[in-house]
Amino acid sequence: MMVVGAGLMGGGIAQVAAQNGYNVVLNDVAPEFVDKGFNTIAKNLDGQVKKEKMTAAQKDEILGRIKKSTNLEDAKDVDFIIEAAFENFEVKKDIFQKLDGICRQEVIFASNTSSIPITSLATATKRPARFIGMHFFSPVPVMRLVEVIPALKTSEETTKITEAVAMKMKKETVRVKDVPGFLVNRINAAFRAEVYNCLQEGVATLEDIDKAVKLGLNHPMGPFELADFVGIEIGLNVFKTLYEGYKDPKFRPAFILEKLVQSGDLGRKTGKGWYDYTSGEKKPRTDINF
Repeated sequence: MMVVGAGLMGGGIAQVAAQNGYNVVLNDVAPEFVDKGFNTIAKNLDGQVKKEKMTAAQKDEILGRIKKSTNLEDAKDVDFIIEAAFENFEVKKDIFQKLDGICRQEVIFASNTSSIPITSLATATKRPARFIGMHFFSPVPVMRLVEVIPALKTSEETTKITEAVAMKMKKETVRVKDVPGFLVNRINAAFRAEVYNCLQEGVATLEDIDKAVKLGLNHPMGPFELADFVGIEIGLNVFKTLYEGYKDPKFRPAFILEKLVQSGDLGRKTGKGWYDYTSGEKKPRTDINF
C-alpha cells in the first residue's frame, strides 16, 4: 500500500495500516515532510508503549513496515493507493494522473478527500471502475469511521475490496453516495454553521460554546477546538464545496472563517486559530475580536 501525503491524515492512515499488518510506502513531496510524518507515528507508538498497550518490539516491527518515499515511482509495486494530499482538486488530479501511468491497471486508487467529488477525481485516470473515495476522520488512530464513496463508475468489486481494507485496519464503514460533502461533513457543516451564527450573534463566547458542546452534547472536543486541530482552511474548503454544490445559503462560509484563513491563522499548526497556542498551551486569543 502507498499513502500519498504524510501530514496529519496521511500519517495517521499509514500508522493504522502498518499497525494492522500492511506494508506501507509513506510518500510526500519532500524528505522533511515524510520525516515529520514518520516521527509523529513513532511518537504516537511510543505513547502506546508507555501505556503498556504494546511492547517496544511491536513498535519497532510496525515502524519497520513503513518505507519513506519522495518519488511516486515507488508505487510501481504496491497493490492499493490511498491519497491524503492537500485538499485541492488540481493537486489531487495531478497526483492521480501521474500514478495512473505508474501503477498496474488492477491497482485501486482511493482518495481521502473530505469534500471533492470522487467522480471528478476519477476522470483524471483511465481506471474509473477502480477509483473510490475512502474518507477517514481525524485523528485517524482514534476515530473508527471510514466513509466509502463509490464514484459513478466504481465497480462493486472495488467497493468490497475497499471495505475489506478498512475492516483490516479495524475501521467501521458506511457507504455514501458521491454528493458534495458526502455524509458526515454535510451534517457537521450544518452544525458548525449554526455554531458560527451563535458566535457572531454574541449568544456566547467561543470558549463557552466549546464547553457547552462538550458537556451538553458529549462531544470529545468543542467545534472550535476541533477546527484548530484539523486545520481551519480545511473546514473553509468544505463549506465552499458544499455551498457551490447545493447553492444553499446555510453552507455559505462565515466571514470570520475566511478572515482567519486569509490572515494565515490556521489552527495549531500555525500557532494561532480560534485559540492561541504560541505559549505551548491552548489559551483564549486576546489579539482579535470574535
